[in-house]
Order: sequence, then structure tokens, then C-alpha cells
Amino acid sequence: MKILLLGKNGQVGWELQRALSVLGEVIALDRHPVSTAYGTLVGDLSDLVGLREAIHSVAPNVIVNAAAYTAVDKAETERELAHIVNAMASQVMAEEAKRLDAILVHYSTDYVFDGTGTNAWKESDAVSPVNYYGATKLEGEQLIVAAGCKHLIFRTSWVYAARGNNFAKTMLRLAKDRTTLNVIADQIGVPTGADLLADTAVAALQQALINPELCGIYHLAPAGETSWHAYATYVIDFAQSKGELLAVKTINPVATTEYPTPASRPLNSRLATEKLRDSFSLHLPDWQSGVTRMLMEALNT
Repeated sequence: MKILLLGKNGQVGWELQRALSVLGEVIALDRHPVSTAYGTLVGDLSDLVGLREAIHSVAPNVIVNAAAYTAVDKAETERELAHIVNAMASQVMAEEAKRLDAILVHYSTDYVFDGTGTNAWKESDAVSPVNYYGATKLEGEQLIVAAGCKHLIFRTSWVYAARGNNFAKTMLRLAKDRTTLNVIADQIGVPTGADLLADTAVAALQQALINPELCGIYHLAPAGETSWHAYATYVIDFAQSKGELLAVKTINPVATTEYPTPASRPLNSRLATEKLRDSFSLHLPDWQSGVTRMLMEALNT
């Protein structure tokens, strides 16, 4: 089986290189030319012609898209680029998947919802993005569905990885120099590890390859919920318990309104995962276990 992976060097793409390797040959691309058995290929989602040519050259059984335009605030002004990468490139991949009778695996976001209320969002709930990034991700979903290809779309939230920068590492860096931190306390969601996103997608893909009726849109996040403030407190308490010398003494909870940003942020990023767990007989761990693993790795490097 041939698997074309796009976004190989992103947080999720890096984990997918490992997770997908058990299923078959993985041809992993990013925005730069890569020499492969199928020629020199580019997986730049802003180059729609090049993207289509890469898929033609490989003719994969599975297309996995771990690339996206994710600069939420910049998307408000870089609208054309965000739209091409998040929406139009999704359409190209979906059309090619349909032509090849391949499955398209794609990641989306809780930002397709308006972020109101306190209930966890279900796949069937009405969508209404509060920013342009969310609007482009929603359009990407809709174009995939409209193309009629077999697809697995995983909406997730608050993604982090041990590799690269993330919220927890930022908090630890600031906590070394500052005695007081102000952290938003009225946005609620679930920190989701890139390793969980990769491993769960591959587990679902294995089943969907056998039973295409399992294809569709799913919500994927660990169990539990937290605020950015509680997340920061958990990270700093854990680091201190492992002997990290931090200057921070106080972590103040603040409101989103105290930190205005170009793009609005949803206050409620909770995602209901019953559909995923029931459809694929999967267990999702609590968010703390993934964060703990990431912190152990970060503190030991």
C-alpha cells in the first residue's frame, strides 16, 4: 500500500511518519522539493498545480494531510493564502482521492464552531466559525465531503507536541524569569498530543480501509477538560515537583477580553468523542497523561 503524507515536518506530520510506517510505503512531503522513487515531488499546499502533480505521480491508496495554514491571527489579513492552503488544497486532494478511489485523512479544528455554551461539541452540531482561520478549515471540510471521496476528517483542539515549541514550554520558559504570570482562564478545551492524533488516526484508518462505511467526520481529543490557566498551573506544578528551579510565585487567571487579538477565539473548545470511540472501539486517555509524557521529554532535554 502506498501512503502519501503531506506536512511531514509539522507536529502531527512528524508523528505520522512513525505511525503510518506499519501500514505500507510512506511517501512523506513538505513544502520543499524531495527526491523520491516517483521523481522530485513538492507537497506545498499553496501550489495547487504542483500538489495535483505530486498526487498523480505517486497514485497513492491513502492521502494523509497533516499540513495547514494555522497562523490564526495572521489569517485575518493573509486571507488568500489561508484560503488556498486550508480550502482549495483540500478540494484538490479530495478530487484526486475520488479519482484514485483512495481514502483521504484530514485534520480539522474545533474552530468550525462558534465557541459558545458549555456542552462538548458533537459532529452533528451547527457550525459557525468566529474567525477566518475557522472559516477556511470549515470550507476545506465541506469541499472534501462535496467531492465524494472516502474520507476521515478529525476535528481536534489545542494541539501540542514534544518536538518544537508549545504552550507548556512557553509557560516553563516564562516561569524561569518572571514571578507572576497572567494566563487566560475562560477558554475551556483539551490539550491534544500530536502522537495521539497520529496513532488514533492510523488505528481508525486501518478499520476504514476494511469497512469504508466508517468514513466520515470525527472529533478527536483526550478525555477531560481544562482552561489555559489550569493547564499552565499543572505544567508548572509538575516541573517544580521534578526539581525545576522556577521564579514564578503567582499564576493569575485573566479573561480573554484582557488580551485582545486580531482573530476572535472560541471560549468553548470542548469536543464530544463518543462517535469516534464507539465507531472504532477506541479508548482515549485523559489529557494529563499525554502532557506528563511530553513534559518528561521536555524536562530531560
